[in-house]
Amino acid sequence: MTWNLHALGTPWLTTRRCVDAVVGVLRDTAPDVVGVQERPLGPLGRWRLRRVARRAGLRVVVGGGASRTTALLVRADLPSDRVAAYRLPWELPRTRRGASTARVLAGGEKVRVVVVHLGLDAGERERHLRLLLDRIPRTEPWVVLGDINELPDQPSWRRLLARGLTDAAAYAGPTFPASAPAQRIDAVLVGYGLRVTAARVLDVPAARVASDHLPVVVDLVAGEER
Repeated sequence: MTWNLHALGTPWLTTRRCVDAVVGVLRDTAPDVVGVQERPLGPLGRWRLRRVARRAGLRVVVGGGASRTTALLVRADLPSDRVAAYRLPWELPRTRRGASTARVLAGGEKVRVVVVHLGLDAGERERHLRLLLDRIPRTEPWVVLGDINELPDQPSWRRLLARGLTDAAAYAGPTFPASAPAQRIDAVLVGYGLRVTAARVLDVPAARVASDHLPVVVDLVAGEER
């Protein structure tokens, strides 16, 4: 799953209604892995995210520090290693952004997961991708979970697909804004030996309450060629 959580309400104020809605969606969906964009910030941001994760049967693998606006959650009993966070290139007056990554053991296969939240400016997105693609291996299964902040026919998507990734949710529908979805700017991209078996955008009442983005859920089979 990838989901921009809109800071669980507002960037600095978490609302109970949003938190309960997020937890409800996560419990109902029971994802193995969740890539979060716009995680809760502020002094209690990490605590709020951990609390949401625990209530949903997940744990926070990456969230805080260099990960900036991103976080990676996994099912509580799912092993993970090679955990890292990266600060992405930044210039005023833009928002500081980061990326979260870890290797997760899922379905008997080790899968590298990268969570991204690309910038609002096209040049900024290009700089972010240049750094990220240099750090992603070509010879092991990997998944990109991200808010691309761009439509699928635009350069950032094309650059990711040119790297050999598959747009796993190409026909799943728009994700933004949640109140009246019209744009698909949230992505699950998979590569090297991962097969997509199902993909959907969760356009349900609780998801619309929880954030201004709808979550994207993809089911994958590891260890098979695309």
